[in-house]
Amino acid sequence: MQYTKNFYQIKSTEEIFENIKLEKTHIGYYSLPYQDTTEIKEFVKTVEQKHIVVLGIGGSSLGTYAIHKFLQHKENDKKLHFLESTDPLDIHCKISKIDLNDALFIIISKSGTTIETISILKHLSFVTTVDKNNCIVITEDDSKLNDFAVHNGMKRFFIPKNVGGRFSVFSAVGLVPLAIIGIDIDNLLNGCKEVDDSFFNKKEFYDEIMQKGRFIVENKNRFNINVIFSYSSLLEGFNKWYIQLWGESLGKLNINMTKQGFTPIGILGPVDQHSFLQLIMEGKRDKTVTFIKVEDFEDDIAIPDISLFGLEEFDYINKLPFKQLINEQADATIEAIENLKDIPCDVITIDRIDEYNLAKLMYGYQLLTSVIGKFVQINTYDQPGVEAGKIILKEKLQG
Repeated sequence: MQYTKNFYQIKSTEEIFENIKLEKTHIGYYSLPYQDTTEIKEFVKTVEQKHIVVLGIGGSSLGTYAIHKFLQHKENDKKLHFLESTDPLDIHCKISKIDLNDALFIIISKSGTTIETISILKHLSFVTTVDKNNCIVITEDDSKLNDFAVHNGMKRFFIPKNVGGRFSVFSAVGLVPLAIIGIDIDNLLNGCKEVDDSFFNKKEFYDEIMQKGRFIVENKNRFNINVIFSYSSLLEGFNKWYIQLWGESLGKLNINMTKQGFTPIGILGPVDQHSFLQLIMEGKRDKTVTFIKVEDFEDDIAIPDISLFGLEEFDYINKLPFKQLINEQADATIEAIENLKDIPCDVITIDRIDEYNLAKLMYGYQLLTSVIGKFVQINTYDQPGVEAGKIILKEKLQG
């Protein structure tokens, strides 16, 4: 008697790990931490423009924005702008804040056919000069955007074909604009290496990622909404990046043609203590919550030692550093949720606000996404649902 099957089942942790190791041989984002950054750093020395304008959407901009938002205090005097949306008012508003005569345009599209990016490029080409002196291109080496760059003699950086857009932040997509504004891209990659080494040598990050991935998958029918509650406004960009990474990677049909889906939500503390927290605390039990805290904000601003008429009862917060206040707020919320004993939650603490620690967080989430994709047996790296909409749009516009 012979027996074969093709239906879905949750595999052992060891089998998942072996599949990830096999995947590492052909999925390109795993190799990005070990790349040579010499060409990027040499190019950065030649950039004289003050306004750095990224034309890209989704994976071509969200990761860069996340790192920029988190590390603004470490940047040089150049100004980074993002042109993503085809909203005409947004385009006009953002361009009005750019000195077009002192701008470097970075056109980013893996496929080279992203309609939002090409549309904005056309607009810029109409309102100002866009040429080899103020424009570079980041794309695949055989895209139509690459043809455009070659025709115009523009500097080009390439996205490896086996690196998907939402996993591309540590490629030229993110490293080029970030290096220009003064971010230490080698320290970013060092953070990635730390997580990569730990995971694939079955150290600390192996246990954390595998245990979390297995829990999420085994409890997906009960807790199918995954909330990131970041206690720092600096992580607003990370939340947006996470939503794309999680949603676009894990909302798929698996090998048994069963619809898989994990709904990502990103909120900020303490702001969303006054809104979404109520839903978490007393709403339906369908959510996991991951708190992200910052251990050291490297800023000692404190509440002044003053009394305000009618508000004397709040004098107990006088002299309290804001960094202590926000972490006390986080700890109080965490304790309140833990006391309920029926909401799965975990806590990630970022040691410092620097390249190394943010990269560890982001690369760790990329690995977690890949692990969950293997557990539910989907293609983590395609996006057929998105492509269907693109096809319809093209047909309508050409119609």
